[in-house]
Amino acid sequence: MIERESRRTSVALLLVTVLLVAANLRPTVQGVGPLLDQIGRETGLTPTLLGLLGALPLLMYALVSPLAHSLSHRFGMNRTMLVALIGLLVATIVRSIDAGLAPLWIGTILTGIAIAIGNVLMTAIIKHWFPDRLHALMPIYTSILSGTGAIASGLVVPISHLAWGDGTAGWRLALLATGVLIVPGIVVWLIAIARTGPDRVEGEAPEPRARGIWRDSTAWLVAGYMGFQGAGFYMMVTWLSPLSISYGTGEVQAGVEVMVVQLFGILGGLAMPFLLRGRGRRWTPVALPLPALLGLAGLLLWPQVTWLWAAIFGTASGGMFAVSMWLTADRARGRNSATALSGMAQSVGYAVAGLGPIAFGALHSLTGAWVLSLGLVAFCMLALFVVGFLLRNHRYVLDRKDAADEPSAPSATQAP
Repeated sequence: MIERESRRTSVALLLVTVLLVAANLRPTVQGVGPLLDQIGRETGLTPTLLGLLGALPLLMYALVSPLAHSLSHRFGMNRTMLVALIGLLVATIVRSIDAGLAPLWIGTILTGIAIAIGNVLMTAIIKHWFPDRLHALMPIYTSILSGTGAIASGLVVPISHLAWGDGTAGWRLALLATGVLIVPGIVVWLIAIARTGPDRVEGEAPEPRARGIWRDSTAWLVAGYMGFQGAGFYMMVTWLSPLSISYGTGEVQAGVEVMVVQLFGILGGLAMPFLLRGRGRRWTPVALPLPALLGLAGLLLWPQVTWLWAAIFGTASGGMFAVSMWLTADRARGRNSATALSGMAQSVGYAVAGLGPIAFGALHSLTGAWVLSLGLVAFCMLALFVVGFLLRNHRYVLDRKDAADEPSAPSATQAP
């Protein structure tokens, strides 16, 4: 009885750790966008440079994600994740220092690097701690990511207007507030890894086959799914507000519509544990782009109810994000191949996602209308349909032979 209670306590601790760490991997980035006007007015940065400031984390995700696997193999997942969390804390503090533009740029770059490593490792950590509960935990994990990002987007501006000293808090203090959960995350992480013990054996040889991840066809399909869903999401959250305003919507309502996309994305993510069962594991990735296409058609044909189409698209988009993260864990047999797949897929995915809003805006500037721009989002949804169809027959990356190269991960019910 005591052993069973201890096991349940350990599982609960690991679950809380996963969710609290996840809560730190979006707010510091998604809290920047709503503050760009304030940052521009105070610093004099041009719209182009402000756009670059917002895009830098995505660029860091694309550049750094492949390195997370090597770092994890050399130092272990636990240590690498701890350093990433500490780095995120330092970056958040540096970014908020009032000493010219250098801290803002340096802190933003460091934030992107720390989160890129955390994004990759959390997929492998969930795979390692809860190998039998991926279909349930990955969607919950992604919903936490989406939810905390949406909360940060909605709170940073009110925080910046709070009375502080002789004036208001300002954008620097608001950016600092996006890191309020980092210290609790570090503390809980330290407690959790003390209970689980080392995640690797000192002197363990690298897994040879993980080095072939960039030549694996299944890995490229997973990367494609992540890239196309990311491009669709970032195009909509970046441009939905200007699109809605062009149809006569007020700025406040247009901003609420963008939040609707993100909030309904949480619902879409939370629905995935129920859909990724049985035959749903094969057909859910194929079906999700279809309601998103309905939302896009509605924006063109009946823009007077943009909030409705935003809710439909957001629900589908949240589901697709959850599926893309689930695929990075589900299509790998163990933690080594999971970190390799996650790093590769997120590198490609965020590179594609970062180009999406730029291409969307270029098409709008070229035509003066939204048809081709929304057509680009529709193309991404159709591509997701095709990629999901190709992924319907379950295959592991690295020729399904990596299981022999690494120890099997303990189930959550066996966690120490």
